[in-house]
Amino acid sequence: MLSRLLPRRHHRRLLQTVLRAGAAPEVDLHQRLCSSSAASSPSLSIWRRKKEMGKEGLMAVAQLKRLAALPPAGAHPRLEQFMRSHVSRLLRTDLLAVLAELLRQDHVILSMKIYGVVRKEIWYRPDMYFYRDMLYMLARNKKIDDTRQVWADLKSEDVLFDQHTYGDIVRAFCDAGLIDLAMEIYEDMRSSPDPPLSLPFRVILKGLVPYPELREKIKQDFLELFPDMIVYDPPDTLSDVDEEFKF
Repeated sequence: MLSRLLPRRHHRRLLQTVLRAGAAPEVDLHQRLCSSSAASSPSLSIWRRKKEMGKEGLMAVAQLKRLAALPPAGAHPRLEQFMRSHVSRLLRTDLLAVLAELLRQDHVILSMKIYGVVRKEIWYRPDMYFYRDMLYMLARNKKIDDTRQVWADLKSEDVLFDQHTYGDIVRAFCDAGLIDLAMEIYEDMRSSPDPPLSLPFRVILKGLVPYPELREKIKQDFLELFPDMIVYDPPDTLSDVDEEFKF
């Protein structure tokens, strides 16, 4: 019927247009899935590769720390000038090594600055392990606002943590006493498309021992998902331990 109403060349163009329109959502979905899987792949992660710092990187770390100490802390004009003139010119390996060293030293201000530089580089790709280590450092230093910024960034890049990494991050924030953030990340873990695993729940439950009400809630979630498993409840007091082992 279509071939009778339209000339052959118009018929061909119309079919090509319809096929392209129908395939577009599938292509877009495929690209999003590939992007998320690449961000979570150890083999594709530049952040997990060995980070050896060269001479330029060592000099950059020393100068960054010196300039960051100038008042106002972390906002001195000379620090900003050094970021533009030297840090932005570092090779990829040196830049990543500088960030890794600043994370190790728990230097929050400089870590956040280098984090911003890395994300603007042409070679940058979303990386689960990159964001994981940033969140670990921010949890150790109890930085709520910076954590929310980093979390918003990783969400905008469709980064998806695996279940084990989710459990470790939630535990890190529990250990730091940032329970509200820990529970927000836990809820994100529950909505993840990955199938739940028992070990991350056990890691979280252990971190929630000082918070019995929250622990009970997570425990119920665990038992609903894994009804055949048992959760060990720690004793309320040391006297309970003595009674348990009393002969």
